[in-house]
Amino acid sequence: MKLDLLLRNALLVHPGLGSVPGSLGVADGRIAALLPAETDVAAADVVDCTDRWLLPGIIDPHVHFGFGSPETDFATEARSAALGGITSALSFYRTADFRESFDAYRDRRVAQSCIDVGLHFGITSHLHVETLAECSRRFGVTSYKLYLMYKGAAGLAQGFTEIDDALLFASLRATAAIPGAVLGIHCENVEVIPYLREPLRRAGRDDLAAWNEQSPDFLEAENVHRACYFASKVGAAINIVHLSSKEALDEVRRHRRTSRAPIHVETCPHYLLLDDRAPAGVLAKVNPPVRSRADVDALWEGIADGAIDTVGTDHVPRKRSTKEGKGIWASTNGFPGVATMLPILLDEGVHRRGIAPERIAQVASANAARLYRMRGKGALAVGYDADLVVVDPTLARTVDPAALESFADYSPYEGMSFTGGPVATYVRGRCVMRDGVVLPDAREHPAGRYLFRQ
Repeated sequence: MKLDLLLRNALLVHPGLGSVPGSLGVADGRIAALLPAETDVAAADVVDCTDRWLLPGIIDPHVHFGFGSPETDFATEARSAALGGITSALSFYRTADFRESFDAYRDRRVAQSCIDVGLHFGITSHLHVETLAECSRRFGVTSYKLYLMYKGAAGLAQGFTEIDDALLFASLRATAAIPGAVLGIHCENVEVIPYLREPLRRAGRDDLAAWNEQSPDFLEAENVHRACYFASKVGAAINIVHLSSKEALDEVRRHRRTSRAPIHVETCPHYLLLDDRAPAGVLAKVNPPVRSRADVDALWEGIADGAIDTVGTDHVPRKRSTKEGKGIWASTNGFPGVATMLPILLDEGVHRRGIAPERIAQVASANAARLYRMRGKGALAVGYDADLVVVDPTLARTVDPAALESFADYSPYEGMSFTGGPVATYVRGRCVMRDGVVLPDAREHPAGRYLFRQ
């Protein structure tokens, strides 16, 4: 056996199965062998992984590359993702007609990335629904997103005029007709939010908790009910993206007992760590809002018992100047997170709450690969892509935005310390990050690939 790379004497973390001592061999960008821990197989490069864990590369199924610097985000944010052990990411593509500009958009952006990249379609019109099957086949996109928070006046402010319950129902029907497709849905009842917001503003509230109070958990849960109910009627697979609250998760559990359609759930690292009293203040403003400490605990219960399928960052790489000094009502939504997802899951999940590493690998890699039809990703198995992350479970690092490679110059976690983190990231057998540094070759020759999904 001729190996290009041997990662020797690691703890192999198999998603959903268990962790065993072993070594892993790589040839031609794929996993070629699973071997005993103490092995002397020859390889061009041998890396000792004693006291390290080896996981399948992390998959972030929910990033917004291009929302910071449209011309450079796929370079900077891919490097930031590699620092966090992420080897594949799915970003969002919104335009008037997918057929007119997809190829050019894809080719230009993926060429900048040092990790593998796929795209979701953002559905905002009936034209998108009518052309969904055609575009899915042509462009290898099996996942879509509908934004219930952009109904009515909120949508008009973004230039969207067709987002309503009819578009939701039409999108679900179109999704159900495409084998293997899934519709992600942003659930917030935006029609009630202004009614709750105005008294808070008149009272002079300008704190992070006020952002939660103007869009409370039951408005998320109400939209989750609507999405699950309609999905069941047409048999469409749905994914409740960035779910933030216990009440919304309870609504999913209720519908799963009777629905004839698959209901998937994604949450985010910030909902697993921050609450609405977080010192980050306006830096942690996001939709849906960060909630209460009880919601944080409930979502970890969902991770542990399988109610939550995947974790995505909802990464948005804007500048600090779009947040600070503007107040909670005028500042931008969202924040960066790709570099810090895995450290948060390890510190808060494994070390503080006793979640098994193989469960973390399942929600942060394997489940996303399966849900989004990413062949050859998400497992330590012979023949799979050698997308790998080497983890030091004892590594202690304090979050410093200046070291995270992102276009964003802040983090809601800045100054926080996490135990456990990636020390090497491999994309198809190529090391792109080692010891907290993106390697020069990955910077100069990114070589990411487009994830064509069928």
